Amino acid sequence: MDGTVLVADDDRTIRTVLTQALTRAGCKVHATSSLTTLMRWVGEGKGDVVISDVMMPDGNGLEMLPKIAQDRPGLPVIVISAQNTIMTAIQAAEAEAYDYLPKPFDLPDLMKRTARALELKRHRPAEKRVEVDERPDDLPLVGRTPVMQALYRLVARVMNTDLPVLISGESGTGKSLIARAIHDFSDRRTLPYVTVTAADLRELEGPARVLARVKGGSLLIDEISDIDDEIQARIVRMMDVPGDHVPRFMATSQTNLAQAMEAGHVRRDLYYRLSGATLHVPALRERVDDVPLLAQHFLARAEREGAPKRRLGAQAEELFRVYSWPGNVRQLENAIRRLVLTSRAEEITRAEVEQVLGNQPEVEPVLGKGEGEKLSASVARHLQRYFDLHGNMLPPPGLYGRILKEMEIPLIEIALEATGGNQAKCADLLGINRNTLRKKITDLDIQVTRRRKLM
Repeated sequence: MDGTVLVADDDRTIRTVLTQALTRAGCKVHATSSLTTLMRWVGEGKGDVVISDVMMPDGNGLEMLPKIAQDRPGLPVIVISAQNTIMTAIQAAEAEAYDYLPKPFDLPDLMKRTARALELKRHRPAEKRVEVDERPDDLPLVGRTPVMQALYRLVARVMNTDLPVLISGESGTGKSLIARAIHDFSDRRTLPYVTVTAADLRELEGPARVLARVKGGSLLIDEISDIDDEIQARIVRMMDVPGDHVPRFMATSQTNLAQAMEAGHVRRDLYYRLSGATLHVPALRERVDDVPLLAQHFLARAEREGAPKRRLGAQAEELFRVYSWPGNVRQLENAIRRLVLTSRAEEITRAEVEQVLGNQPEVEPVLGKGEGEKLSASVARHLQRYFDLHGNMLPPPGLYGRILKEMEIPLIEIALEATGGNQAKCADLLGINRNTLRKKITDLDIQVTRRRKLM
């Protein structure tokens, strides 16, 4: 390698390792723990490539990328980050970083990327990366909950490998978006990304045509569990085809594919070929703390598209949090779109949310079938029986409050029993404020008995 590399990282060990490796490879290296120093070097015209951490003592490396692009057009910047989130990768792409690597990174891999960046710098300006936000129909990868952060870290680790990826999750959770993000921020991002279904593979020449289209890029097989045995066998043969332009295989499934394999619905050889890396996208009810964040995202996007400004009132937001969201993020997005159009004022009320959510049908999730009846299904049966008992007449007014009260009493009583009557633990278990719990105990006339509970 021939060129000057600017390294910015607050970890002395990383600075030392990169300086030694790059120097041995023939580069000149300037290393610093300060973004201010880095920006001064860039302004002075130093460096052919920048390698920068994100979180630095004096600022955020991503926020410096537009300034670097303005001062030094075409200067490649390789972003390294210990955050290991998809959002970091997306932000790096939006800021037109040349490349992104999660920590801990593979040193030989980083050296290869640096060599490519130096070669690119000598011949042409850096390419503009694909921006995920340019696909408005995709679900956003928004989430701060531990389950989503764990998913981001796993995606970051498999992104630049050649492992096949199996992505499971209920309808509307964003499986296809995860697959697209893996492609867009991988080494194959300049190659085609092709999604196929059973129909594309049904003809004898189907697999050959698909391989010709993908040209060594990324191939996503949509809903692999819905494909019959004959076509599954063709996919196995596709994955075994040797050559220099073998694509990266990814597949999505709403069902638990391991269980489907044991039941004989999915070929074992196909399952073991696809499950090099297995990712599960959580249902929205598994990450309810992300619901307000997602709602805010959709409201802001609607406003950018020309819709009137809207925000959720406190009671409306709480109803969003406790709703089961059988249609997951896609259902939440559709609900927000309707509320933006139908709400009468800037603040969306609980009553308006009730009207929109009440008109949406409940859908049984595909994952977890056979594990017992959902609570919502059991409640629905009891409610239907209650209405049937009134014949052609409607039940007395105030039904909503009465039903909620009947649900709340056993829920709180059982939670108190489980926590030994400890109201602080019970409030934490239920996810409500302690004062709110006390008020409900009083209003609902719930008896509390303190006792020692072995947890």
